[in-house]
Amino acid sequence: MDIVLIGSGNVAAVLGRKFVAAGHNILQVLSRNATSASELAYEWNTESANYTSLINKEADVYIIAVADRAIEEVVADISLPGKVVAHTAAAVDMSVLKKVTANYGVFYPLQSLRKDQEEMPETPIYTEAANEEAKKVLDQLAQSIYKNAVFEADYDKRTKLHVAAVFVNNFTNHIFTLAEKYCQQEGIDFSELLPLINNTFFRLHKASPGSLQTGPAARADMETIHKHREMLGKHPQILEWYDLFTERILKSPLS
Repeated sequence: MDIVLIGSGNVAAVLGRKFVAAGHNILQVLSRNATSASELAYEWNTESANYTSLINKEADVYIIAVADRAIEEVVADISLPGKVVAHTAAAVDMSVLKKVTANYGVFYPLQSLRKDQEEMPETPIYTEAANEEAKKVLDQLAQSIYKNAVFEADYDKRTKLHVAAVFVNNFTNHIFTLAEKYCQQEGIDFSELLPLINNTFFRLHKASPGSLQTGPAARADMETIHKHREMLGKHPQILEWYDLFTERILKSPLS
């Protein structure tokens, strides 16, 4: 397929690379960030543009991969009758595109994507469309980059998935950040925890998270908890999180 990518950030970059690897042709990268758009266009040997008035109207599919809050502004001056146009946001209804074309939809990658990633991550794609024509095209595009994980999800399901994703990705990463800070302050190498982290995530493939809960709070081991709290006295921010999770597990264990 011939594709125009609107956006030049993390999602646009990773999806674009997946499209190219699958044999698709990126006709144009359109972005207000001229430098970033030019870099991606150079990588894919294509053209870039910085204004919606310069959008290439010869593509089969237009993928809008910008921040959620920017979608309405981006599409305000775009008219692509007959073309398939989709945004990549979880928490934005597809109807935001209805003035652009009748063939609108959503192409949502449920993955944390960064353009500096050396390896291309497995990326489940969730699609939704206003009609069968758009759905067929978006599903074909999704299957070309990840055949085993293409799903249908309306706005309600996508937003719920997004909330859950914040917990399992964004919040856990913040906890890792706190742990890394603690290690640095205490002269410990954070990398020594990686085997534990890897095993924790590996076990989730075989069991429910609740059934895997361990630790002093799960055992109601108050002696160890008090010892930990004393050790964290000079780390008030980390102690705050320790108390929050400990209390939650003690009062209402999920296992």
